[in-house]
Amino acid sequence: MNRYPRDMAGYGANPPDPKWPGGAKIAVQFVINYEEGGENNILHGDKASEAFLSEIVGAAPWEGQRHWNMESIYEYGARAGFWRLHRLFTEMNIPATVYGVATALARAPEQVEAMQSAGWEIASHGLKWIEYKDYAIEDERADMLKAIALHKEVTGKRPTGWYTGRCSVNTMDIVSEEGGFAYISDSYADDLPYWYEHDSGHQLVIPYTLDANDMRFATPQGFNSGDQFYSYLKDTFDALYAEGEAGQAKMMSIGIHCRLLGRPGRIQALRRFMEYTRGQSGVWFAKRIEIADHWHNHHAPEHHMSRPTHMSRAEFVDHYGSIFEHSPWIAERAFDNELGPAHNSAIGLHSALTRKFRSATKDERLNVLTAHPDLAGKLAAAKRLTAESTAEQASAGLDALTEDEHETFTRLNAAYTEKFGFPFIIAVKGLDKNQILSSFRQRVENKRDQEFETACKQVERIAFLRLKDILP
Repeated sequence: MNRYPRDMAGYGANPPDPKWPGGAKIAVQFVINYEEGGENNILHGDKASEAFLSEIVGAAPWEGQRHWNMESIYEYGARAGFWRLHRLFTEMNIPATVYGVATALARAPEQVEAMQSAGWEIASHGLKWIEYKDYAIEDERADMLKAIALHKEVTGKRPTGWYTGRCSVNTMDIVSEEGGFAYISDSYADDLPYWYEHDSGHQLVIPYTLDANDMRFATPQGFNSGDQFYSYLKDTFDALYAEGEAGQAKMMSIGIHCRLLGRPGRIQALRRFMEYTRGQSGVWFAKRIEIADHWHNHHAPEHHMSRPTHMSRAEFVDHYGSIFEHSPWIAERAFDNELGPAHNSAIGLHSALTRKFRSATKDERLNVLTAHPDLAGKLAAAKRLTAESTAEQASAGLDALTEDEHETFTRLNAAYTEKFGFPFIIAVKGLDKNQILSSFRQRVENKRDQEFETACKQVERIAFLRLKDILP
């Protein structure tokens, strides 16, 4: 059993209508990351200085030393950048969500008071602004619990949104299992919220962004000027807005850092973007917690039937062993292959099963063909077809033939089987008996190799139609 945990399917070609309030075409959400005072620093008990997201491109951590220049850049974010952003957001009357590092918030009582007075949401950005990729799971969980406790001390209530940012492969499960978060944002996987399944149930994920994010002012090949940042935000908004007008509304996240976008040479780009988007109709400016509440109320997680990738071997073969007529070995081989969330749909599972059919020997594929019954043949008359075949033949009216029609099918069945060594196979769903007879007469004239491949393609189509009846 080989299970691939990543979900490469998502919502697919037809994402759900988010039903944004007021029929909005797009939800626009601004995040202000408050990290200043929570970054790596030996004063905070860390081994080295900070080296991430500053004006010092390519900075390296200084082991056992304070980095005065780095510290002062972070201090700028708290002392000046934050207030410049605060003035802009309150002037424009646009809501914001703060990702607040708990230790940074504890060192910023005036800023916290200003956030709360403005009505901003303060979500948790972890205990410290540090890297968790190498942390043991129990140590990361302990830091999360400390972050929640400190956040409550500083703000007066526990956080209901979470974003670690510099997370580990365990972060999503640790935070989900804690059970007190309306949403997590440690994902960049979609333009809409989605539900994440974990051992304790379902956790809402509101994806964040690293592209529509001022962090690109501090990375190689990033934004060099406010004009570039504004242009990128506008293009993103315009693309998503157009999708919303076409009936596929989405969400746009914009990531902001006090020490980066809070600089006077960059803030005007944000102002221009705010002015541009406020001039469009059908735009919902929301805090992330408002998006979470909306999703909880309008898009509760669906509890589907047992998913193929969650089944035991016996369950899997019992459910899907007859998709290829009387050939459970195909399901058995597919079960042992790599399967993941993408295979829990009709298209996905069909791919997994069909790969095993196509990679089988020619004799094995011939056995699948010969396992199929004649159309309107003796097995049908004796009511000895599988349930699937019975329903399929009945849908095309083959269970109600006239005497002449029955004689024609019998004659063609005999001629076809004698010539090719396997019965005539066609996916009858959506066809009537006249269309089937026309195809029958045409294909009986084919050469054997050509007809063998045609029959195999029809077997695959029959399998797909059967799966569509039982899976999303």
